Amino acid sequence: MPDSRTVTAPRSISAESLARLRAHLGQLNTATLQRLDATLPWYRQLTPDERSALGLVAQRGLAGFVDWFEQHSLSTGHFLTEVFGQAPTELTRSINLQRALQLIRTVVDVVESSVPEIVQERDQAAVRESVLRYSREIAFALADVYARAAETRGAWDSRLEAVLLGAVLRGQDPDEIRHRATAIGWNSGTGVMVMAGAAPGTDKPAFVPGLRRAAARQRCDVLVGVQAERLVLVIGSVEEAGTTAAALTPWFGDGPVTVGPVVDSLHEAHVSARHAFAALAAAPAHPRAPRPTPTHEVLPERALMGDPTARQSLVHGVYEPLVDAGPALLETVDTYGALGHSLEATARALFIHTNTVRYRLRRVSELTGWDPLVPRDAYVLRTAITVGRLADSGSHDVGPDLIPDRHPWSDPAHTDL
Repeated sequence: MPDSRTVTAPRSISAESLARLRAHLGQLNTATLQRLDATLPWYRQLTPDERSALGLVAQRGLAGFVDWFEQHSLSTGHFLTEVFGQAPTELTRSINLQRALQLIRTVVDVVESSVPEIVQERDQAAVRESVLRYSREIAFALADVYARAAETRGAWDSRLEAVLLGAVLRGQDPDEIRHRATAIGWNSGTGVMVMAGAAPGTDKPAFVPGLRRAAARQRCDVLVGVQAERLVLVIGSVEEAGTTAAALTPWFGDGPVTVGPVVDSLHEAHVSARHAFAALAAAPAHPRAPRPTPTHEVLPERALMGDPTARQSLVHGVYEPLVDAGPALLETVDTYGALGHSLEATARALFIHTNTVRYRLRRVSELTGWDPLVPRDAYVLRTAITVGRLADSGSHDVGPDLIPDRHPWSDPAHTDL
């Protein structure tokens, strides 16, 4: 409850003036509503029910002033009980704090301008002073109403966000995800990706607002989840994945930060999350990986850990394109890797010219996105060939590819990530 300090009227007025104030409450209330309609454009745009609720607040405020003035002392808590009644919830939904204060200011202006016509001249100064003190207390009480409403709404939003995040990561029913997303104001349609990494050492309230502002600067929606020592972000409206990931990475703690592929919608985000979590688990095996780390950067390490999505990505995204291109490319890249990445040795083993080897390796890079002349890429290619051959032999059951895009960075300027 708000502070229960007592507010005492500065001085009393005559019984006749007090009676005249009470007799004119209806007239003052009507004048207040007319002033609201005439001076505040937003008031005219409210629904009839919302205007009725605000009118009730104004009426109670006027009656509360007379009661406060007559009894000489009432606690601040009385303002919330008698003036606002059941209105706070509806009030905070209908108008913001600034508009609510405009409402109180309008009431005060009406009372002040009407004082000379209502009370005796000797009581006018006392009434005006009392109106100012009463309006101050009403303003403080109103601010308390909005602060508590914001705290309650924030707590509910956090719980709703946590429930939605869990549903998204588990890949629950799309209709349920869509319903929960609407409840918290998720506006993104397409372009969703998941980031995962260590949570920062600071307390959650200290970094989450800043993180949300950073996402807003990227024009992205974001769901934030702190799971023990892990921070998980589901980011929507992603246009340039590399730029967005780079902007949000500083909000993670020390260690690797992995970025799942961009998917089309929120109910498909569990695919991106699956890749991001698997990459985070495998990241220690690739200490030279960039930060943030796209999940395709640690495909070999993920495959060694038994991640089926990595095996599927290597087979469908690397091995099968080589097979479909004919035996020459697969034979060339395999021989090149087996002979220590020597162009001359590969040419001799295959009885072809060195330039032919270069041409074929360039074709491998164009088909798969991995360049055999780059040591790390050559390692990915060799792992893909191994996994693909195991799949052909029936040693591993490789299902359909779960990566919607072989390279999650859609911005060419960030291909180095």
